[in-house]
Amino acid sequence: MPKRNDLEQKALHYVVNTGYQGVLQSDLWRELGASSREGSRVSIKLEEKGLIRREKELQEGRWTYRLYPKRLPASIETIIDCPCLLCPDNARCDPTTALSPKSCPKLTDWILGLGKEATAAPVAPEGPNDPQASAEPSSEEDDSVAESLDPR
Repeated sequence: MPKRNDLEQKALHYVVNTGYQGVLQSDLWRELGASSREGSRVSIKLEEKGLIRREKELQEGRWTYRLYPKRLPASIETIIDCPCLLCPDNARCDPTTALSPKSCPKLTDWILGLGKEATAAPVAPEGPNDPQASAEPSSEEDDSVAESLDPR
């Protein structure tokens, strides 16, 4: 039987690679060659650490969980169409000047479009008691995207 830490790492890697569609817990354990008992323990541990989200799902008359990554790794595709990359004013753009990312309409539209793409992705709906079940991107999400683009 593999060590739990190794199994956690492999399970997390596999779940992250499934992206927004997630993976059934039962399929994951078959893929990793683990028992369902060990698999349940590992998925609960990953959920407690805040790395994945588990949602109960009925599959072929049996209850199982679908596992979704809480975060996906960044890739070049996430910023490939950012207007800043080809902006002629990029060299003069600074948060402390009149020409600023804080007031750029092209950047604002692009960031808001990212929120719409994320909500349009095929993600299972959140539970009714989940505070993040809103279809609209929160201003907190918009701020985190804006902060990650801030060159400071």
